[in-house]
Amino acid sequence: MCTEYSTIFEKCQYFTINFILLTHSHDEDVRMTAQQLKNSILQLAVQGKLVPQDPNDEPASALLERVRTEKDQLIKEGKIKKEKPLPPITEDEIPFEIPESWEWVRLRSLGIFSGGKTPSMANHNFWNGGNIPWISSKDMKSKIISSSEMMITHAAAATMKLYDIGTMIMVVRSGILKRLLPLSFLATPATINQDLKALELYDISISDYLYYAIRAFEPYILFQLVKAVTTVDSLKFDEFQDLPIPLPPENEMKRIVEYLEQLLPHIDEYDKAEQKLTALNSIFPEQLKKSILQAAIQGKLVEQDPNDEPASELLERIKIEKEQLIKDGKIKKEKPLPPITEDEIPFEIPKNWEWVRLGDLLTANSGLSYKKENLDVKSDKMIRVLRGGNITDNGEMIFKVDDKFISNEFVNENLFLTAFTLITPAVSSIEQIGKIALLKQDYKDVVVGGFVLSLIPHYINDTLSSFLYYAFSTVYHRDSCRAITNKSGQAFYNLSREKLLQLFIPIPPLAEQQRIVERIEELLSYTLQ
Repeated sequence: MCTEYSTIFEKCQYFTINFILLTHSHDEDVRMTAQQLKNSILQLAVQGKLVPQDPNDEPASALLERVRTEKDQLIKEGKIKKEKPLPPITEDEIPFEIPESWEWVRLRSLGIFSGGKTPSMANHNFWNGGNIPWISSKDMKSKIISSSEMMITHAAAATMKLYDIGTMIMVVRSGILKRLLPLSFLATPATINQDLKALELYDISISDYLYYAIRAFEPYILFQLVKAVTTVDSLKFDEFQDLPIPLPPENEMKRIVEYLEQLLPHIDEYDKAEQKLTALNSIFPEQLKKSILQAAIQGKLVEQDPNDEPASELLERIKIEKEQLIKDGKIKKEKPLPPITEDEIPFEIPKNWEWVRLGDLLTANSGLSYKKENLDVKSDKMIRVLRGGNITDNGEMIFKVDDKFISNEFVNENLFLTAFTLITPAVSSIEQIGKIALLKQDYKDVVVGGFVLSLIPHYINDTLSSFLYYAFSTVYHRDSCRAITNKSGQAFYNLSREKLLQLFIPIPPLAEQQRIVERIEELLSYTLQ
């Protein structure tokens, strides 16, 4: 764990009054996520366990009485309508015990809920030159909101409710409700759209505490009170506004808010450090793999052994094998590839290694071409046709549920995939060009399609094929492949077979290849743990 991350966590542990003990954990190495830690701290706050109670505090019942008095005054002045009394909170609704000086209260007994709307977009007088904020879920990015992406005119605002500074607003209809309940306070008079609700509190002094109390119940709200529908999720608002909230005495409420605002910035720091660490952990295995493979093809992964037969001897055997394949009619004779010049060599390699063009190591065959209507023909033997998507980013060949199948009457048996063959996309997005998979067995009922190349070594050897697989997985080789592609349409690139065979890689002695393959597989096994 990085020092920054650890230090911030230790601060948070101190402020949460032996938090690990409260959660029944005795493992000193336990590390919670920032969100888990924040949720737990908020839970302590609304249970009356974050700050000590003071017997001299005026009880919460006195605060509630002032709230009722304010509500009655608004009714008397005709600013709000008198409604039926709310049902009492039952024992079954109470999720945990609270101190004696606290009170359970339904959320809507603390203020007036109302919703917004969208002024007519067709009325230019409502939008052109407007300077009054019209808040939508896009603007709900912080606790305090002072502006919005879209503004309306006074003419539009006259058709809506204009909310005062300090009004709490919340998102009640949005896909974001899958993971959080956005809450904010207005720092300027504003209107809201139909996906938001406003809560105008009878007593503004409880605003900050209520914000944190709702945050404490957020996991429950998201899990129990969000309704998933076809288009977008929405809050079960009737149930939400009847949610019982624990209310502390006014003085304790202030102490809770003060303590939370002292503590939560440390958790935010912890969250940033945690995100950095998570990002580092996510890219580290891939970056490490790239470094390992690059070291491998530069002769820096294992020590050279002067007793190894040099790579030139291996290349001579490969040359003889290739000539025999041509003589047997298994591959076509092609023009000799040009020698590799000093200017082309990208990095130094050990003395007993050799640079070699791919065409001197293997044959590149295009896959099966077929007419679309051929897929409609069924027979007793259907052949699976692999596409670029069958090659994973991890270099594996997989079968997929949407694979294509074609009757064997349309397939030459020479196209069946065999062990030690490597397959790579010939037509794909630029990001997928260069992906490679090594086949470890024969497949008598599988071929690749026309947009995939089969790379078949002239010299069949497990060690050589494995080394080629890792060499082709390097950034060096994938970048080389991308450099020789031609764009096809708007999204696809073609990897030329002829240009591919002219690419070159470094080849070590066969004995060193074996050591390299073993070392790569050993190191990569650690990165996956």
